[in-house]
Amino acid sequence: MSLALGVLVVLTTRWHGALSLDEDHGVQKLHAKPTPRIGGLPMFLGLVLGVSVSPRALQQLLWPWLLASSPAFVFGLVEDLTKCVGVQTRLLATLASGVLAWALMGYALRSVNVWGLDWLLQFTLAAVLFTAFSVAGLANAINIVDGLNGLASSLVMWALLGIAALSASLGDTVLAGACLLLAVCVLGFFVVNWPLGKLFLGDGGAYFLGFSLAWACVLLVERNDAVSAFAALLLCVHPITEVLYSVYRRKVRHQHPGHPDRLHFHSLVNRRLMQRLLPQSSKTVRNSAGGVLVGGLSVVPAVLVQFTYASTLLNVVWIVLMVGGYLWMYRFIVRRMVKMNTPCRAMGIDPQATQESERF
Repeated sequence: MSLALGVLVVLTTRWHGALSLDEDHGVQKLHAKPTPRIGGLPMFLGLVLGVSVSPRALQQLLWPWLLASSPAFVFGLVEDLTKCVGVQTRLLATLASGVLAWALMGYALRSVNVWGLDWLLQFTLAAVLFTAFSVAGLANAINIVDGLNGLASSLVMWALLGIAALSASLGDTVLAGACLLLAVCVLGFFVVNWPLGKLFLGDGGAYFLGFSLAWACVLLVERNDAVSAFAALLLCVHPITEVLYSVYRRKVRHQHPGHPDRLHFHSLVNRRLMQRLLPQSSKTVRNSAGGVLVGGLSVVPAVLVQFTYASTLLNVVWIVLMVGGYLWMYRFIVRRMVKMNTPCRAMGIDPQATQESERF
């Protein structure tokens, strides 16, 4: 259903384009022409329709889930349409979604396999606040990595499928069904978005997907005692690493943590690797190829977690290895970019910023 609704949004662009189109200029813009950025709407509505015809047990889990996601989704969608909702307001909305999810469903992280913190999380207020900040952090992380066709949607889809497979193997068929239904809705959007980029997630879609993935991780850990909290962290390692590293490199360059730039990992993959691998291809083709390549990084943890879910040590080892791999790939791409004969400015990259990034 999300596929049909997504196609409908694209076909009716002339009616809503004055509000919904995302311009093609800006420091982080990588698409070739203005495109509707309300892809979260057909995905959200598609899920509502899917839940309405689902078995009762699935409805009991997903109706409060959908309601809890509403603050993050609605404020993001309003930003997509008006371009006037501030970052702080949207952050508060994602926090509100985390708190509302606890209030409606009764779940909060009570154990994260960290000495001292587990004791603190036995207090309800601490558990709710920690859960809300974790959910908001991942929701905003997905919004940040949403920069190429198919990137955020494929990343979240693979992670949801990983959670569904693990939940099914542990006997939690309700959570498995919920994640599968979510993944199908994401797939519907993905088909419209990739490879031609006819529809973008926008902030509403990215926040909704980020919240949904985060809450699926919370439920996976809290509903299944055998699952280590670090298994959930492994599933989300790429967007979390991207956010933390972006904050670090901006701090080193004495910039505000929210300062926009073209040095995100996916931006470098698009502007460096895809230009080298697909030199004769259009901007859209390189964008889409880079999107599925980076989004596919979540396949590895989705598979690994099927075998490591019960071991905190194994999950920590794999998290360290994947973070190390991210840093190595980032530095490799930056260094190769500096050595290219083609001037960085021809690719829309600030040479000084690139050289500074090489130190990282």
